[in-house]
Parts: sequence; structure tokens; C-alpha cells
Amino acid sequence: MSKSKGLNKPDVMENIAEILGILEEKNLSKDWLLGELKKHKIKSDVSSNSYQILKNCNPEKIQKILDILKEDLAIKDVKTLTRTLHWFFIDIVSSSDPNLPVKSQARKIYALNELILRTDIFKKEKLEYLDILTTGDGMAVGFSDSPEKPLRLAIELHKALRKFNSTQKEKDKIIIRIGMDTGPVYFMKGIKGEIFWGPGLIMAKRVMDLCGPNQIFASERIAKDLRSLSEENKATMHPIGEYEIKHGKLSIYNIFSKEFGNKAIPKKGKILKSVEDNFKLPNFEFNSVEVRLEITDSKSMMTHHTWIWDVKNISKEPLRAIFYSLGGDLPKDFSDLNVKITDENNNRLEIISLDVNKSLEKSFFVKLARPVRKYQSGRLIKLEYDWEEPERNFVYGFSSKSKKFRYFFTAPKDLHIKHRILETVRDLGEKRRAEPPANVKYFDDRTEIVWETAKNHKIQPHDTFEFQW
Repeated sequence: MSKSKGLNKPDVMENIAEILGILEEKNLSKDWLLGELKKHKIKSDVSSNSYQILKNCNPEKIQKILDILKEDLAIKDVKTLTRTLHWFFIDIVSSSDPNLPVKSQARKIYALNELILRTDIFKKEKLEYLDILTTGDGMAVGFSDSPEKPLRLAIELHKALRKFNSTQKEKDKIIIRIGMDTGPVYFMKGIKGEIFWGPGLIMAKRVMDLCGPNQIFASERIAKDLRSLSEENKATMHPIGEYEIKHGKLSIYNIFSKEFGNKAIPKKGKILKSVEDNFKLPNFEFNSVEVRLEITDSKSMMTHHTWIWDVKNISKEPLRAIFYSLGGDLPKDFSDLNVKITDENNNRLEIISLDVNKSLEKSFFVKLARPVRKYQSGRLIKLEYDWEEPERNFVYGFSSKSKKFRYFFTAPKDLHIKHRILETVRDLGEKRRAEPPANVKYFDDRTEIVWETAKNHKIQPHDTFEFQW
């Protein structure tokens, strides 16, 4: 072909890149490419990927394939309207492992399909009204009426799989991953009847691709709808941040409880962005700070921590995010801390950046539901988390000024406690007993310690207090 003459190596690589892009855009597989090459009597290595196949072709043949894609296979506009469905996308983890016998893989696929069919969600649905796409080792199911149906199906299936796996040998256990999204698809005429394809289905698969073993992930789009429907849904759906996907990024929610799901936070694809990318962090002070420690287990010293901040913005810029830094005595993953942040209206606030997730140290930024304007007061932010304190002391340091500081401690009555509160002297690094003395109260079921700074005691940045019990 005349237009292929004189192609140099950069031109060839550009044509290959363009071909691969069009194949992706038109959802054409390697099989289509092999078929076209076979038509033109070009031998290819079927075990190679599309890029390797093209790279082994001469420039004229590459140009030929590009011309075919551009001219002969132009996709016509789809005339039908889209339908928005609520998607459940599942597959079996490591089902394509070449070390597994084919029969073993087939048994797992058959067992998974049977377990899905036995769920209450499927029993109550007429299969002809469901939009189902089988994928070999899994399937995509589109529900038209409720976003809760993919969630219920995922939870039911996880519970059924726990029972099933408890009776199986390790090699025969079925490990799955599930992705959910709400989004539109086109319904078109296919070779064997109606087919569907579109962004809703694609995004549900990309959400699933981010999952680890036995995880249920949801896009922010469907998760927000589900969380608004019930407190039960809200309690099991945990935002874990933004992840990179093909052609963009997604905010992901991990769905888990003691009975289903997997609370681990995957690192692959995680976007660890700096808050400064989105927020200018102004200066702020505290009108008051209250720290509450409640010993919930005397043996492990499991402690429920609550920090209540009354924030005052002292800069011209609105305060849109808050930074937290936590530490503990025992190694913990962030997902095990049960972190919860709310504002004065009990809005649950979103963690937008997990900057540090070391075993004994966590740092993260939290986005406020409403910005704090200049000199605005009465804006409360409450942080709660669980972390063992076997050394029986807790250190709290200030990053900003505060007019007041209050400490409230509660322990079961059977725990013998000492009550020492130490203040670190600025510049000297020495510790001294804090004044005034704490107020200790003994009740039938608990001991309480209450302490607060004197009226004339103004907290300065880097002031540190240590509480021992």
C-alpha cells in the first residue's frame, strides 16, 4: 500500500499504539486480530499478546490492520436508550491458576453457581427479568429495582460460602471477590439475542478488580445510596480512599462485618495524595479540647479513645480539612482501629488521605462536611478509635493553642488504678505533676477520673500531657 511506504520505526510504533487503542475502544479481543491476520495469510504466534503480534508484523501489514479498523469497522451509533442498573460482579480468585486441574476449577465454578442460585435474592427473582452476563469463572448481574439487591446477594453468598468452605479441603475452598456499582448500559442485538454493554458494567468489574480475597467493594456512587437507606448498611460500609483504575480513579468503600467480607485495605493502586493538592490548610486554634479514655477490656487494656475538638479558624482561608496523628503500644492496621469521625451535626466525616499506616503510628486527613469560616466558633469535631494501652499510659500533644483542656477517664471497678497526670515543661523537656489535682470518683461498677486545666492555664503549641493509670 502506498501510504505505508517510507514508514520509520517511530511511525510503526505510533500505528501499533493507535491499533491497540482502537481495539480497546471497540472492545475487540486478540482473537479478532488473529482472525484478520489469518484472512490476509499472515502467520502469528497465538500465545503472544496483541502488542507482540503486531510488533512481529512488517510495517505494511500493520498499516493494513489500522486501515481496516478505521474504515471497515466503524461502529455505528447505538440507537437504543441506556438503562441504569445496580451491578453485582463476581469471580473466583486464582481460578485460572495453571497448577490447578481443569476439573477442580470446573467444580468450583459449578459450586459457586449453585450457591448463588440458592440465595434468597435469586429464589425471589425471576431469572428472565435479570440481566446476567456469565464470565466463565464468575458473572455480572444487573438489578433494575433496588441498589440493596447486589448488597444482599453479596452478604448472603459470603455467609453461604463460609459454611461451604468449612467442609472443604484447603485446595477445594472457593475464594471470591465482588464489585458493585450503579450505572448505565446499552442493550443491543447480538448473534444469539440481546446483549448489553456499557459504563455501569465496566465500572463494576474495575471495582471488583481492586478486591483482595473474599472482599466486597463498592463504588462511591452506589455506596452513598446504600448508606443513606439504613443504619445497618452504613455500619458495614467503610470508605478506604481513592484507587487508580484504567483511565481514571475511583473512591472505594469496603463492605465487611464479623460475618462477611474482609477488612484489609489493599495497597495496590491506592492513591496516597497530599491534602495540599486539594486544600489550603489555614491556621486554627482550639476553644477547647476534651480527651476521653474508656477501658473496655481490663486484660488487654483495650481502650476506646474519644477526642472532642472545638475548633476556631484564625486565618482568612476557610478550614476544609483536619489532620490527625495517632499512636499506640501494640502493632495495629488502620482498618482494625474502628476509626470514626463526626461533626457537631453527627455527620460522618470522610478520611481523604491516609498518609502514614505504620504498625504503631497512623496519620491521616479528614474532610469537613462544612468549611469552618474565619473566626467561626462552635464547630465540634469528634474522633473515636480503639487501641490497646498495655503500658497503661496515654500521651496527648497539642499542635495549636487551646483555651481549655479536659481529660475524662473511665475504668471497670475491678481494675486497680493509679492516677498520675504529668505535664512536659516546654523547652526543658522535664515532666511535672499537672495542676490542679484530678477529681477521682468511685462507683459500684466503675472508677472515673476527671481533670481539666485551670482557668488561667492557656495551652500552647507542643504542650504535652501524659496520663497514667
